[in-house]
Amino acid sequence: MCRIGSIKSKVPVSPAKALKLMIPQQEGHDNSGFAMVMKDLYGIFSDYKDKPLLSLACTQRGAEMVEEYMDSHNFVQLAEWIPVPDKQPGLDIQAMPYYIFRNYDYPEYYKDKSEEEKGELLLDTRLALRKILEESGNGFVYSFWPDVLTLKEIGDPADIATYFHLWNENGCLLAKNIVAQCRQNTNYDIVRYAAHPFFLQGYTLCANGENTFFTKNKEFQKSLHRGYIGFESDSQNFLYTLHYVLHELKWPIEYFKHVITPLPFEEIDKREDKEVLTAIRQSLANLEINGPNTVIANLPDGRMMTCCDSKKLRPVVVGGDENMVAIASEVCGINEILPNRDMSKDIYPNEREVVVINNDLEVQRWKQ
Repeated sequence: MCRIGSIKSKVPVSPAKALKLMIPQQEGHDNSGFAMVMKDLYGIFSDYKDKPLLSLACTQRGAEMVEEYMDSHNFVQLAEWIPVPDKQPGLDIQAMPYYIFRNYDYPEYYKDKSEEEKGELLLDTRLALRKILEESGNGFVYSFWPDVLTLKEIGDPADIATYFHLWNENGCLLAKNIVAQCRQNTNYDIVRYAAHPFFLQGYTLCANGENTFFTKNKEFQKSLHRGYIGFESDSQNFLYTLHYVLHELKWPIEYFKHVITPLPFEEIDKREDKEVLTAIRQSLANLEINGPNTVIANLPDGRMMTCCDSKKLRPVVVGGDENMVAIASEVCGINEILPNRDMSKDIYPNEREVVVINNDLEVQRWKQ
């Protein structure tokens, strides 16, 4: 069974919080993986929050190739964390030789550039590194962005947590925003890039439910942006659409839902904004999706959001207390990390709704 979720906290928390959310009770290890994106980092990354952080898994040669590229493009290494894994026998994990999390300073000639220009540089750098490592078979690059760490691995999620010492709340790896998913079952091969969540230029997204419009979405998205590549999972469609609506078109978040699950034409015709909604349906029909029970995303400004479609086979739930808000695809996840919350205040979003958690932990609901 696949579980996805996120936590947003006023104070930094360790990955163990997310793991408790993601791994209540599980049996069977087939076709499984674990992935996590942490944002607003503390602990060992506290002093480098404005510096891009590279997350990769690689061979020794892959590490050398990355160093050669970064040196030749004038990135200056500032800090590095290489986790020392727990290699006890019997763990179900398809481990890479090295996992590297490395902070860089921008090239000197980019320090006075705008944030948008810096963001484009980081995207192009990640795509170039991904191509280099993929073509040589020497590794995987997951993200390259300020204050963001991405970890992906194949195997049993509990064993992955043991391997990376993620159960240990030792103060080294802390964040205020964590998005994670485990126990993935899909028609596609679980490779490291396919593990949810996905990341692009500050946007993080994971989803439950197969997108039956995958091929239609994929072919259209390839024409929209150079960063829309890979497509190892149908859920990448949702990330790319979120990025396209908010980052490229610069529309408000409310329009994301109208793009991926538009209202029927007979309902649109009754709306005051029917001209806008009709134009969206006509121009972006190839971004419509069919199948996600739950979509959970973290935005560049730190807000989190969730929505679902009309099938809603799993009742996504939002709950919290004065220090933390969690979104989970199943209520058992929130029960693990927030057992003492006021459950009467839990929110179960319907298929015509978007729920947004702002940086003050206020829960905002928008009706489609």
